[in-house]
Amino acid sequence: MRRSFAVLAGALLVGALAVPASAAEGDQGFTFKDPRIAESSGLAASRLHPGIYWTHNDSGDGPYIYAVDGRTGKTVARITLRGIGSPRDVEAISIGPHNEIYLGDIGDNLGGKWPYVWIYRLPEPKELRDRTVTATQYVVKYANGPRDAESLIVHPRTGRVYIIDKKEDGGHLYEGPATLSTSGANVFEPVAPVDLWATDAAFSPDGRQLAVRGYFGGIYYDWNGGRIKREGRLDVPLQGQGEGVTYSADGTRLLYSSEGADSEVVAKDAPGRPASKSPSAGGASGTAGGGSGDSGLKVGAAVVAVGLVALFGLRLVRRRG
Repeated sequence: MRRSFAVLAGALLVGALAVPASAAEGDQGFTFKDPRIAESSGLAASRLHPGIYWTHNDSGDGPYIYAVDGRTGKTVARITLRGIGSPRDVEAISIGPHNEIYLGDIGDNLGGKWPYVWIYRLPEPKELRDRTVTATQYVVKYANGPRDAESLIVHPRTGRVYIIDKKEDGGHLYEGPATLSTSGANVFEPVAPVDLWATDAAFSPDGRQLAVRGYFGGIYYDWNGGRIKREGRLDVPLQGQGEGVTYSADGTRLLYSSEGADSEVVAKDAPGRPASKSPSAGGASGTAGGGSGDSGLKVGAAVVAVGLVALFGLRLVRRRG
């Protein structure tokens, strides 16, 4: 019995001290600290690097994406895309099921005049540092003519790519081919109406929920295999020019970004999901160094484990004495 108690206490101690840092430590909101990020127009939570968020600027920046630490707001890598033309109006970013980054050069400041737009795909780097990565470029056309769009989403299970166009009276969800092709244009077909002037959208990590945001509100849908069903409104924060949204890697939070220098990324609890255990779980945005709730739990567990070790160790000493 004595041996069992000692083993149990030791296991508790090791387990408490060995708990890895959670992705939740980077989902409490932050402020972009990089002056190069002045027009953040899309946001995507990395699944490969917990606590890291990918973003990009609107038109005029060049073929770059930025990896930002959600705990500090600092840029940890700038990736240069190689093998593509000059980006025209990059508006969205999403991550597919195989840790591939999709970048949507789908904006049309002429109000839907471009005969085609582009999607770029590149593998998410395993090492976060400034580097150049070769990307694949796809030509995109819409079945019913040119569109202006700012929302590109990749389903986290099937890898299928979708676009939501931007219209004041509500747009449409467009579905791409099952597999994108580099030979010829990829035609996107309208499959469902969207009741919002959409500036960005995101799938939940399990692919069951679709969140769509605009400048002054948002809607979330049950995905239902693409036959989307409206479930409710999102608690979208008031931002200067809100054009980004993503689920946290664990799906419990929605993070909203905006254009502008030193802009804030605001975190809210995702609807219909278990509330975050962070101090800001009530919906207020957090600051760099979030996740103190998880850290507190780890420290508490370690203290309890140490206490158990000391208690049972003391009893053993007394009995042996």
